[in-house]
Amino acid sequence: MRLSEADSAAAGAAAIAGKGARKFVLMVPAGSDSSAVESRVANALSIYGATLAVTLPYSPTDGGAKVVSDMGSLVEAPDAVVVACGDGSPAAVLAALKAKGIPGKTVTLIGTDRWLERPVDPLYEGAYIATLDQSETGPIADRFKATYNYQPDVNVAYAYDMVALSAGIASSAGPDGFNKQVLENATGFRGSTGLFRFRSDGSSQRSMPFFKVEKGQLKLVEKQTAGF
Repeated sequence: MRLSEADSAAAGAAAIAGKGARKFVLMVPAGSDSSAVESRVANALSIYGATLAVTLPYSPTDGGAKVVSDMGSLVEAPDAVVVACGDGSPAAVLAALKAKGIPGKTVTLIGTDRWLERPVDPLYEGAYIATLDQSETGPIADRFKATYNYQPDVNVAYAYDMVALSAGIASSAGPDGFNKQVLENATGFRGSTGLFRFRSDGSSQRSMPFFKVEKGQLKLVEKQTAGF
C-alpha cells in the first residue's frame, strides 16, 4: 500500500516528460532498491517517448561530487535529473548539482517523496516532487488526533485505506470478491491516500499530485500524475 520511492520518482519523471522533456538522468543510492527505481522510471518515461539516458548509482559518503562529475562526462545536455535518496539525505548530491547550475533554465530537477521525510532544505528549491496530497490525508489525521490525542503519521492513512478497501469489497461482492481479478483491476481504487492499484507481483502503483518547491513550500502544479 505504501507509496514507494520508485513510484514517486516515476510519477515525477512522467509529469516532466509529459511537458516535453526527452532525455533523463537518474541518480540513485547504490543498493538493492536501485534497480526497482530504475525500472519504474524507465517504464514511465517510455509512455511519453522519453528515455532514461543513464542511471548513476552513488554512495552517500562520496559527497555527491563524483556522481555529478560522472553525469557530465556521460550525458550531453540532459533535460531532467531525477534524484532518489533512499534512507539518506539528498543534500550532498543537490549541492553538487547546484554548483553545476541544476536546476536551471535547461535542466529540470525531480525529487521524490523520501526527500520530504526531513525538513525542506533550501537546496530543494525549484525541484519537482510527486507525493501524497495532504488535503486528502488531513481529514483522517484530524479524526485520529481527536480520538487518540496525538498526531498520526501517514501509516494511519494507509491503514484506513486498507480497511476501507476490504470493507468495500466485502460489501459489494462478499468473500468471493477477494480474488486477483478484483484486486488487480487496472482502474484501481481511490482512498484517502489517492488513487492506487495493485500489480500482479503484489506491489502497488499510485497516482498523486505533482508539486514544485518554491520558497520552502510545496506548490501544487498538477492535481494528479502517474508513472503508469
